[in-house]
Amino acid sequence: MPDSPDTERLASSPPVLVLATANPDKAREMAALLQDLPFEIKNRADFAPLPEVEETADSFSGNAILKAVALAEATGHLALADDSGLCVDALNGAPGVWSARYAGPGCTYADNNRKLLRELAGVPLERRTAHFVCVVAIVCPGGGSPVTFEGRCDGLIATQASGAEGFGYDPLFVIPAEGLSFAQMTPVGKSRHSHRARAFEGARSWLSRLATG
Repeated sequence: MPDSPDTERLASSPPVLVLATANPDKAREMAALLQDLPFEIKNRADFAPLPEVEETADSFSGNAILKAVALAEATGHLALADDSGLCVDALNGAPGVWSARYAGPGCTYADNNRKLLRELAGVPLERRTAHFVCVVAIVCPGGGSPVTFEGRCDGLIATQASGAEGFGYDPLFVIPAEGLSFAQMTPVGKSRHSHRARAFEGARSWLSRLATG
């Protein structure tokens, strides 16, 4: 269970909430999921250059906590980080925590998608089951235990990319009930299913209690 919010650690009004991601696509999606909360939302790019956090944990929660702790310590503000990835059953859970770097250092979304399609070449559709996982970690400045929230979304990996919305593996990840990839959905449509939206539901509730004391 998440710890109770500690309002004594938040000095500013409205309190600042810093998002740890350096990915502008992810930052936009995260900010939209946090809209209407009584926080001043900032990104790590709003601060002086901060050291990159090496994601050395072997789990999504571990990496999210590493990033949130480092950002809270560096900025002195409430920090939120997420770690997310795609787990494909036919690939024994790969790419998993390596999702963003699946095709190697400096790879693009397209590079990762091409590699995933190569790895799944010849695998029939019924065996291309997969799920997205997102873990959100929130850390108050000045110490204290991180709180985490997890979301999951199940789907299938298509045999070819479809759609122009979203980012990452969205053109390949299909929601069977919709018959659409994430990249074919509107942002509102995607949020009805997405792992990140589900993780942020818990985070929003916790942050709302924190803001109201």
